[in-house]
Amino acid sequence: MTDGDHSVPDSRPRRDRIRIPEEVGVIVALLVMVAIIGLSRPRFLNPVNLFSLLSNSTFLGMLAVGMVFLLAIREIDLSVGWIFNFSAVFSAVLMVAGVDPWLAASAGVIFGAGLGLVNGVIAVGLRLPAIIVTLGTYSMFQGLSLVMNQGRAIVPSDTSSSFFTFFKLRLFGVVPVAGIVFVALAVALHLLLHRTRFGYRVQAVGSNPEAARLAGIPTGLLRLQTLVLMGAICGLSGAMYVGFRGAIDPIEGSDFVLVVVAAVIIGGTPLSGGYGTIIGAVVGMLIIQVISSGLIFFGIDATWSTFVTGAVIVLAVALDQFIKYQRTRRINRIASGR
Repeated sequence: MTDGDHSVPDSRPRRDRIRIPEEVGVIVALLVMVAIIGLSRPRFLNPVNLFSLLSNSTFLGMLAVGMVFLLAIREIDLSVGWIFNFSAVFSAVLMVAGVDPWLAASAGVIFGAGLGLVNGVIAVGLRLPAIIVTLGTYSMFQGLSLVMNQGRAIVPSDTSSSFFTFFKLRLFGVVPVAGIVFVALAVALHLLLHRTRFGYRVQAVGSNPEAARLAGIPTGLLRLQTLVLMGAICGLSGAMYVGFRGAIDPIEGSDFVLVVVAAVIIGGTPLSGGYGTIIGAVVGMLIIQVISSGLIFFGIDATWSTFVTGAVIVLAVALDQFIKYQRTRRINRIASGR
């Protein structure tokens, strides 16, 4: 708008300001933690140790980036640890039977997706929250896995295949290939969540299920697809674990769900749904690993790591609620013209 040759400045707030990514806070928190531990214990900053943190984050981290989709759609899968275990046992049994390890691993991924499909069909068919359904399938999958492995570790007899060599490999002697696969998966799922129709619909349903239904989004099908995706990721993580460790213990994965959900919440994905951050989940899992490793470097009993993880979850949730409260107050103030 002009008055003669003079411009009248626009007093409206600018809308093209640079938007700070949601994950900045949690990334800064991770860097601060690493710096504090590194200053006190310089050996912590050894590249071998830092890449070991990535390696230790891989299998749980894969489950965490899948769980982001479920929390974004207001669901939680309590059975992820046993889908991981059952899929790994299934792959390992096939390897013991003489099936090519790569084919056995692929079968494990499909098997995991099938277990996710079971969760989805029950949840959608009975119109129940996934958390209720998976509370039951948690024990079902556990029992069936223990029947298959007969309560013993499954150890493939021939580990000379390229499958085992590949997932145990460390590039340049320090960078774990399994960790690289984890990062690649996280990038792919980030794009799926934030750059595809499927991802937009997941967040729309989580934000307002009724509005999404009225907009024509098949909410039941979307819940089913999300649970199948979670199962497939568990299957992939389980199959990779067999390649990395060369075996699968009968109870491996039993306590995964707490750590997985913790990483997702610490990373910034709200329990209320409507939004998810894959990057945040990855960083959240790294924070948990840094906590566990830091306790060891400070000579503190590792059993304290569970307590510290829980405390970090409470702090993250409280901070998230405080930020939301402040944001709502600001919006209400602007709307009322004050």
